[in-house]
Amino acid sequence: MDGFEIVGPSFVVTGNNDEEIEKAATATRKQIAFYGSTPAYRPVLDMHGWGGLQDELNSLSKQGEWDKMGTLIDDEILNTFAVVGEPESIAAELGSRYGDVIQRLSFYAPYASDPDRWSKVMADLKAV
Repeated sequence: MDGFEIVGPSFVVTGNNDEEIEKAATATRKQIAFYGSTPAYRPVLDMHGWGGLQDELNSLSKQGEWDKMGTLIDDEILNTFAVVGEPESIAAELGSRYGDVIQRLSFYAPYASDPDRWSKVMADLKAV
Protein backbone atom coordinates (compact mmCIF):
# COMPACT_ATOMS: atom_id res chain seq x y z
CA MET A 1 0.00 0.00 0.00
CA ASP A 2 3.03 2.28 -0.23
CA GLY A 3 2.05 5.44 -2.06
CA PHE A 4 -1.66 4.91 -1.46
CA GLU A 5 -3.98 6.65 0.95
CA ILE A 6 -7.41 5.25 1.75
CA VAL A 7 -10.12 7.88 2.08
CA GLY A 8 -13.64 7.20 3.31
CA PRO A 9 -16.78 9.05 4.30
CA SER A 10 -18.66 8.37 7.51
CA PHE A 11 -22.13 9.38 8.58
CA VAL A 12 -21.80 11.30 11.84
CA VAL A 13 -24.79 11.96 14.09
CA THR A 14 -24.08 14.45 16.83
CA GLY A 15 -25.46 17.51 18.56
CA ASN A 16 -25.03 19.72 21.58
CA ASN A 17 -27.97 18.10 23.41
CA ASP A 18 -30.39 15.18 23.13
CA GLU A 19 -32.84 17.15 20.98
CA GLU A 20 -30.16 18.10 18.44
CA ILE A 21 -28.84 14.53 18.35
CA GLU A 22 -32.36 13.20 17.70
CA LYS A 23 -32.91 15.68 14.85
CA ALA A 24 -29.55 14.68 13.38
CA ALA A 25 -30.46 11.00 13.74
CA THR A 26 -33.80 11.52 11.98
CA ALA A 27 -32.13 13.24 9.02
CA THR A 28 -29.43 10.58 8.84
CA ARG A 29 -32.00 7.77 8.97
CA LYS A 30 -33.70 9.34 5.94
CA GLN A 31 -30.41 9.54 4.07
CA ILE A 32 -29.55 5.92 4.86
CA ALA A 33 -33.06 4.92 3.72
CA PHE A 34 -32.56 6.80 0.46
CA TYR A 35 -29.35 4.90 -0.24
CA GLY A 36 -30.95 1.64 0.87
CA SER A 37 -33.79 2.11 -1.60
CA THR A 38 -31.30 1.93 -4.47
CA PRO A 39 -30.86 -1.61 -5.86
CA ALA A 40 -27.10 -1.12 -6.15
CA TYR A 41 -26.88 -0.93 -2.33
CA ARG A 42 -28.72 -4.21 -1.73
CA PRO A 43 -25.46 -6.20 -1.37
CA VAL A 44 -24.48 -3.95 1.54
CA LEU A 45 -27.81 -4.60 3.24
CA ASP A 46 -27.58 -8.32 2.39
CA MET A 47 -24.20 -8.49 4.11
CA HIS A 48 -25.91 -7.45 7.36
CA GLY A 49 -29.00 -9.63 6.85
CA TRP A 50 -31.23 -6.69 5.91
CA GLY A 51 -31.64 -7.37 2.18
CA GLY A 52 -35.43 -7.50 2.42
CA LEU A 53 -35.40 -3.92 3.65
CA GLN A 54 -34.17 -2.82 0.22
CA ASP A 55 -37.39 -4.05 -1.42
CA GLU A 56 -39.54 -2.18 1.06
CA LEU A 57 -37.50 1.03 0.81
CA ASN A 58 -37.52 0.86 -2.97
CA SER A 59 -41.29 0.43 -3.04
CA LEU A 60 -41.81 3.35 -0.67
CA SER A 61 -39.48 5.56 -2.72
CA LYS A 62 -41.63 4.95 -5.79
CA GLN A 63 -44.64 6.11 -3.76
CA GLY A 64 -42.83 9.27 -2.59
CA GLU A 65 -42.95 8.11 1.04
CA TRP A 66 -39.58 9.66 1.95
CA ASP A 67 -40.38 10.35 5.61
CA LYS A 68 -41.83 6.87 6.15
CA MET A 69 -38.67 5.35 4.67
CA GLY A 70 -36.59 6.92 7.43
CA THR A 71 -38.73 5.29 10.11
CA LEU A 72 -37.63 1.86 8.83
CA ILE A 73 -34.02 2.59 9.76
CA ASP A 74 -33.88 1.36 13.34
CA ASP A 75 -31.14 2.06 15.90
CA GLU A 76 -29.16 -1.04 14.92
CA ILE A 77 -29.02 0.02 11.27
CA LEU A 78 -28.30 3.65 12.18
CA ASN A 79 -25.44 2.68 14.48
CA THR A 80 -24.01 0.31 11.88
CA PHE A 81 -23.73 2.98 9.21
CA ALA A 82 -23.21 6.07 11.40
CA VAL A 83 -21.14 7.15 14.36
CA VAL A 84 -23.68 8.45 16.87
CA GLY A 85 -23.01 10.43 20.03
CA GLU A 86 -22.07 13.66 21.72
CA PRO A 87 -19.26 15.64 20.06
CA GLU A 88 -16.78 14.46 22.71
CA SER A 89 -17.31 10.80 21.77
CA ILE A 90 -17.12 11.09 17.97
CA ALA A 91 -13.32 11.13 17.49
CA ALA A 92 -12.76 8.06 19.65
CA GLU A 93 -15.48 6.11 17.85
CA LEU A 94 -14.17 7.12 14.41
CA GLY A 95 -10.71 6.00 15.50
CA SER A 96 -12.04 2.71 16.83
CA ARG A 97 -13.96 1.93 13.66
CA TYR A 98 -11.61 3.20 10.99
CA GLY A 99 -8.25 4.07 12.53
CA ASP A 100 -6.45 1.00 11.27
CA VAL A 101 -7.93 1.21 7.75
CA ILE A 102 -8.59 4.79 6.67
CA GLN A 103 -5.95 7.51 6.56
CA ARG A 104 -8.30 10.36 5.62
CA LEU A 105 -11.94 10.69 6.63
CA SER A 106 -14.79 12.97 5.63
CA PHE A 107 -17.93 13.57 7.66
CA TYR A 108 -21.32 13.06 6.12
CA ALA A 109 -23.85 14.96 8.20
CA PRO A 110 -27.07 15.48 6.22
CA TYR A 111 -28.56 18.01 8.63
CA ALA A 112 -28.13 21.62 9.75
CA SER A 113 -25.51 21.89 12.45
CA ASP A 114 -23.66 24.25 14.72
CA PRO A 115 -20.10 24.85 13.43
CA ASP A 116 -18.80 24.99 17.02
CA ARG A 117 -19.77 21.35 17.52
CA TRP A 118 -17.47 20.37 14.66
CA SER A 119 -14.61 22.39 16.13
CA LYS A 120 -14.62 20.10 19.17
CA VAL A 121 -14.70 16.97 16.99
CA MET A 122 -11.87 18.26 14.80
CA ALA A 123 -9.72 19.18 17.81
CA ASP A 124 -10.25 15.69 19.24
CA LEU A 125 -9.35 14.06 15.92
CA LYS A 126 -6.14 16.08 15.64
CA ALA A 127 -5.17 14.97 19.14
CA VAL A 128 -5.47 11.28 18.25
